[in-house]
Amino acid sequence: MGDERRFRGPIDLHTHSSVSDGTETPAELVRAAAVAGLGTVALTDHDSTAGWADAASAVPEAGVTLIPGMELSTRIEFASVHMLGYLFDPLDEALAAETERIRVGRLRRAEEMVQRISEDYDLTWDDVVAQTTEGATVGRPHIADALVARGLAPDRSAAFAGILHWRAGYYQPHYAPDPLTGVRLIRAAGGVPVLAHPGTRGRGRVIPPDRLARLVDAGLFGLEIDHRENTPDGRERLHELAQRFGLQVTGSSDYHGSGKPNRFGENTTDPRVLDLIIEQATGAAPFYAS
Repeated sequence: MGDERRFRGPIDLHTHSSVSDGTETPAELVRAAAVAGLGTVALTDHDSTAGWADAASAVPEAGVTLIPGMELSTRIEFASVHMLGYLFDPLDEALAAETERIRVGRLRRAEEMVQRISEDYDLTWDDVVAQTTEGATVGRPHIADALVARGLAPDRSAAFAGILHWRAGYYQPHYAPDPLTGVRLIRAAGGVPVLAHPGTRGRGRVIPPDRLARLVDAGLFGLEIDHRENTPDGRERLHELAQRFGLQVTGSSDYHGSGKPNRFGENTTDPRVLDLIIEQATGAAPFYAS
């Protein structure tokens, strides 16, 4: 094991900047993590590594360790499954090509949804673009922010519970690979894959053991169990599966700045687990403050 003292505080392995659907730039996020008392933070924007360099630039000043990562979109039929990848090579051609395909799919999905919404509400694509930053992965959160800006929803959460809910009739799926492909891509790029918040719909909706076994065989490292959206019975089942398959357990905030109520460090990861991630990774290295 490595020297746990190098992390010097709580470890939060799931956060988002304005490169995807957070409200702070990557550098601002790193500085905010330090103010919140974190010792280590992972930047895991959706399907993008574009924020790594900006985040790394803030590390010396902030005095925190940065774990570069990504939250990769995957899908089982119509169900979205997110895969956290840590310390992979951002220049890996196969992974870069797949994330580009996902981002294009997200953009087309967003355009189609806005077109459908605009038939019933005063919302335009320009309204959505106004809520993004250059190079950001455009998605439903930006539509939600545009709805809020136009006075069509009081906040992002209400937009998702209302107009952007699939029952409202405007929802559109977007392209994403299956989770097995996601695990293989991350491992082939030298990274370490963790299944993100897989217990949000309760014990009975956790990923089936036979499917999980295939992910483990392909190189799945762990399960993000300590997450506010995992239900209590979902967490219980996930702990059973982690023990059965020898998977590591991570915890994190899924911080989005002011875009969600999630706060830095509300769930954290054991330093020994992070040491294992670093030991297994061959694609990239952490950014240490000193």
